[in-house]
Amino acid sequence: MAGLKTLTMIKPGAVKNRHIGAILNMIEEAGFRISAIKSLKLSKEDAENFYEEHKERPFFPELVDFMSSGPIVAAILLKENAVEDFRKLIGSTDPAEAEEGTIRKLFAESKAHNAIHGSDSDASAERECHFFFSSKELLERHP
Repeated sequence: MAGLKTLTMIKPGAVKNRHIGAILNMIEEAGFRISAIKSLKLSKEDAENFYEEHKERPFFPELVDFMSSGPIVAAILLKENAVEDFRKLIGSTDPAEAEEGTIRKLFAESKAHNAIHGSDSDASAERECHFFFSSKELLERHP
């Protein structure tokens, strides 16, 4: 059974370019409920820990630098089939390959600066939600 929860991060470039409101509006218009939300700045260590699975990839240093370059907005989103539906909404990592109308097509600067993160599985969503939110903030509110 597909999960009800996913995590998103609006990345530093989209925050800097003042796209938070437009992105959150698209998320809500797509039927997601925002269960928890916060703005924060990741340290390099935080970014390394969050993206640890990519540590051996050549793009890892650039990713860590970008993700620690400015504030992000992290949110827990609730909806039936949350991970898969959100991945469709955000589009391909490379905005040049993303479908028209997706968040990355509309707001990404490049593949490396792609505007938004979305969990890639239910297991990742669970881990990522706990990375950013305390147990007090993780109140389950069903869609």
